[in-house]
Amino acid sequence: MNELTELEYTKNVVEGPQSVMERMLLEEFLRGKGYQLKELHCLPPEQAKMLMTEASKYASLKMAQVESSAHFRDKIRGPG
Repeated sequence: MNELTELEYTKNVVEGPQSVMERMLLEEFLRGKGYQLKELHCLPPEQAKMLMTEASKYASLKMAQVESSAHFRDKIRGPG
């Protein structure tokens, strides 16, 4: 059994206003694949790493979409 913990998978997450959203998106992706973040340590290391890589890409894309939408709305509204 792999001895990695959930903390080791998330230790590189930067704390900040978006960290909660990022974690939610990571968990959403993993749920869609039938896993939970806290269970990844039970998987073979290669599989756990692959899932976290895919989850990170998913979370990054979703966060970029949210940021882009907010920027677009601000641009449409204009200054003021």
